Amino acid sequence: MSNTSGGVLALLHKERIVAEPGYNRWRVPPASIAIHLCIGSVYAWSVFNPPLTRQLGVVAPAAEDWSLSSVVWIFSVAIVFLGLAAAFAGKWLEDVGPRMVGVVAAFLWGGGFIIGSFGIASHQLWLLYLGYGVLGGAGLGLGYVSPVSTLIRWFPDRRGMATGMAIMGFGGGAMIGAPLNGWLLSLYSKAPTFLGAKDAVQTVVENGRVFAQTAAGKVEVVVATATQAADFGGQAGVYVVGSGNTGAAQTFLTLGIVYFVVMLFASFQYRVPAEGWKPAGWTPKPVASGLVTRNNVHIDQALKTPQFWQMWLMLCFNVTAGIGVIGVAKTMMSEIFGSVMPLVVTAAFASTYVLMISVFNMVGRFFWASTSDFIGRKATYMCFFVLGTILYLSIPYFASATASHPSIIYLVGFYAATMIIFSMYGGGFATIPAYLADIFGTMHVGGIHGRILTAWSTAGVLGPLAITSLRQMSVNNAISDLASKVDPAAFAQKFGAPLSQINELVAAKTVTIAKLMEIAPQGTIDPTPSLYNTTMYCMAALLVVAFFANLFMRPVKEHHHHEEPAFDHNDVEAVPGE
Repeated sequence: MSNTSGGVLALLHKERIVAEPGYNRWRVPPASIAIHLCIGSVYAWSVFNPPLTRQLGVVAPAAEDWSLSSVVWIFSVAIVFLGLAAAFAGKWLEDVGPRMVGVVAAFLWGGGFIIGSFGIASHQLWLLYLGYGVLGGAGLGLGYVSPVSTLIRWFPDRRGMATGMAIMGFGGGAMIGAPLNGWLLSLYSKAPTFLGAKDAVQTVVENGRVFAQTAAGKVEVVVATATQAADFGGQAGVYVVGSGNTGAAQTFLTLGIVYFVVMLFASFQYRVPAEGWKPAGWTPKPVASGLVTRNNVHIDQALKTPQFWQMWLMLCFNVTAGIGVIGVAKTMMSEIFGSVMPLVVTAAFASTYVLMISVFNMVGRFFWASTSDFIGRKATYMCFFVLGTILYLSIPYFASATASHPSIIYLVGFYAATMIIFSMYGGGFATIPAYLADIFGTMHVGGIHGRILTAWSTAGVLGPLAITSLRQMSVNNAISDLASKVDPAAFAQKFGAPLSQINELVAAKTVTIAKLMEIAPQGTIDPTPSLYNTTMYCMAALLVVAFFANLFMRPVKEHHHHEEPAFDHNDVEAVPGE
């Protein structure tokens, strides 16, 4: 046992936060939800992409502004470090307890935002990667796993519901984070200096940059369209670079302070139950499946069992498949239904669809995790994989049917299928901690959960890579098929080059599916709605593999069991007032 006799850190150690008799266990979930709501705002990262790519130009990107491709990877870095931190700190969590881990998470997540704000203000991209990506990502991982083992011990009678409540907060973080981020950006933003309409201001281009001559001398400028300037209450014309403010730096600073305070306060609400504690009147019930064990498996030993890797594969493939839809959901909706039902699938409809993705992601975490308390964890994952496979295969059907015979019924079917998929995506995250506790016991469940989250990091790379590759393959095949049907003379007249140069024209984005459809023979079916069919078939195949990994799940063999008590050392005393 660690020495916790004195010092500030002693207040954070798990021996100092053992609950007194009569402690109300329902005080713990709100603290967990608060932390997960804070770190769940990572899903709202896309709100920051536009202001970060025009930090200097404000109304339009300036020459020195960061590119979108250099900014979007910050989110990926954060997710990778989430998995790494959760994996490597899992064992430490079991040693020191949830309060210590929660406090460190608050410093990393809140501090990551603050460092990121300095990076934005000084226009140093590496500080943004270090702050939000590396340190913030580590804070994400620690904050994500900090309540898991604690809630499972407080709610042995409702393991799924308890972890579902906390992890539901992570799924709902974007629902709060996105509007909050948008409001703060608008609060702190300031339009740059307006010099006048484009025709009224004399500009020159030097080394790719645009300059204008003013009374104060030559200044760099950007030329904004009416749409770009409207976001800042301006008009189309010429604006001085560096004279405005997107509000991103101040927003990061504000969020860093707010998240730090909330997470720190919530961490101090954590308590752990005393050794041997159980809910009043509750006795463990035998489980028909035989998977729920009363033994414990050490965190290092868990990695030597086939059960760990079966569950790692299940989580990885479930998340990969979920990302396969989430990553392209709005685009799919627009491409499949937007052209044939423009009066229904409007911009407002698409925005509502994205909001509902967050709602079902969040609600699914609580619903499926709670359901698993009644039907069992293995049966719950069977639902994910069987129902999920059917739903993924239904999406190509709805897409093809819409292309041939547009009907609102196919839109309803697509909408319902994807929403259920989103609920199971979140449900997989929320149910896995309770499943781990069933298989490996509660002694090191927090640490084991941390290590299995590396499956999330892996899926975060595999999912987008698979989606982009498979979709591009479908696009290339569709263009080749259309090119074989069009009249070569019509092709040459439209594109100013012979059909033999189609590869070069496609690479230059001169030839697209939409433009080829304009000269395609009458009756040719637009292949655009079917571009995602291959992706959906592959995602369904992943779930089939995961189904068999779950089907063959068996209890851990006895030689893997650990003999030490499930929780803490002997003679742990509660500290009054803690």
